[in-house]
Amino acid sequence: MSRFYASPENIDVKKNVILIDKGEAHHIVDVMRMKEADQVLVFDGTGNEYSGFIEKIDHRAKIVTVEIVKTERPADDRSPEIHLAQAVPAKGRMDYVVEKATELGVSRIIPLITDRTVNRPDRAGSEKKVFRWEKIATQAAKQCGRTSLPVISGITGYENIPDMFEQYDIALLACLSEEAGPIKQSLQGFRTGKILVLIGPEGDFTPEEIDMARRDNCRFVSLGKRILRSDTAGLFLLSVLGYISQDSLT
Repeated sequence: MSRFYASPENIDVKKNVILIDKGEAHHIVDVMRMKEADQVLVFDGTGNEYSGFIEKIDHRAKIVTVEIVKTERPADDRSPEIHLAQAVPAKGRMDYVVEKATELGVSRIIPLITDRTVNRPDRAGSEKKVFRWEKIATQAAKQCGRTSLPVISGITGYENIPDMFEQYDIALLACLSEEAGPIKQSLQGFRTGKILVLIGPEGDFTPEEIDMARRDNCRFVSLGKRILRSDTAGLFLLSVLGYISQDSLT
């Protein structure tokens, strides 16, 4: 069954009606060539999923009306809630990070500007990039079957991040420092909760940035013998955390 996204404000559960517009309506009408009475799945990005059928297609206005037949909300996930603070890589590779991090289940993505970050968009450019990343996350959630969307934070400077550590049960900063230990060892004693994952730019975090991260709940982790590119490092660590959470954290 085809799956689409509708924002919560376009869903009227009292009337059992969903209005799908803009790009999603275009996809239904012009790309998928769907017709009235076709069955669809719709998710609202907050954890709800609706099954129903297309009641009406307004071709002129590009608005698709869906009648809700069934509403479901998956059981609460006991896996850790993971937020990814990722130094923005060069050459548009952040698009790939957002897509794959969404597939891997992160709850929030925080794009970072660090001392060694090369890609430094201005304010207008930052807003455009965040809007683009939100669209990429929505498409990735559609593809992988997620019912919730990750929050894409505004691009922020690394200096603002250590003050956020108290919001998390544990923070994992991936770095090349001699202090960095194995991932599984760093998670000893941790069962479930909120995890902040910090990934630096090409060239790693500076010694000063690593010093700024020295907090009781922040642990420096190694990603192995190979030096991974920034956009690979975050996805690698998310994958390892996903495996460990299935194996032992829950």
